[in-house]
Amino acid sequence: MIGLRRALSRLLPVLMMVSALVAGPASAETQVPIVFPEQVQQGSMVIGRVPPGSQVTHAGRTLGVTDYGTVVLGIGREAEGTSEVTVTPPGGQARTVGIRVTERDFPVERINGVPPKTVSPPPEIAERIRREQAGVSQARTRDERITDFAEDFIWPVKGRISGRFGNQRVYNGTPGSAHSGMDIAAATGTPVKAPAGGIVTFANPDLYLTGGTVLLDHGYGISSNFLHLSKLDVKVGDRVAQGDVIGEVGATGRATGPHLHWGMNWFDTRIDPLLVLERQ
Repeated sequence: MIGLRRALSRLLPVLMMVSALVAGPASAETQVPIVFPEQVQQGSMVIGRVPPGSQVTHAGRTLGVTDYGTVVLGIGREAEGTSEVTVTPPGGQARTVGIRVTERDFPVERINGVPPKTVSPPPEIAERIRREQAGVSQARTRDERITDFAEDFIWPVKGRISGRFGNQRVYNGTPGSAHSGMDIAAATGTPVKAPAGGIVTFANPDLYLTGGTVLLDHGYGISSNFLHLSKLDVKVGDRVAQGDVIGEVGATGRATGPHLHWGMNWFDTRIDPLLVLERQ
């Protein structure tokens, strides 16, 4: 009996090794689950978890995946129904995850007292606006592999919210596009702090519509824009940390008074900074 036990004890490691070889290594999908929120609001930044090394697609775009398996995307103001994300883990089968989008009520905001030339600009000014906005749009195509987007964002300035994301704007009685960010009322000269770390990808003190303008790339397509600044304290290429001062509040460009316009994007999809703050 003792001899049999010894034989079995010697054989057991061999049997375990054979079993492991037959079963093969555990797939990445079984080691790290695919996790996305079941539902989000229009204008949300969505952070999900996938097995590292996965291929992830959404809305015709291949998403970057961090080394630890995090992905981020944006849900636009007009999105509705179910937004789909397709994940193919290393060595695994493609799986589509549905994220239900809940609709929001976007009221009309009437803005009076705006300089008429900024509402209906002449042709030569319209061309200037087109060139300037093309430069801003180009900066938003950056896809830096930095993970500042995953920070808990902070307010760039403290103050009353004087304009909300997504609300339809009417300037001097003329309908305009939906508001692309959040306006925060504050005195001229109030320091504007980076809500999260990032790299400055655009900085111009005198755009026609937005005045002093700074874009900050938080990584993987997520960026912030700060408009109507009276002073810029950063330049393109600067690496800033959360809380660093990037400029000062002003009323430059199309503005009726001093305030900070803080907008956020996932590439060309506009998202609501207030929802990003509330994500904490």
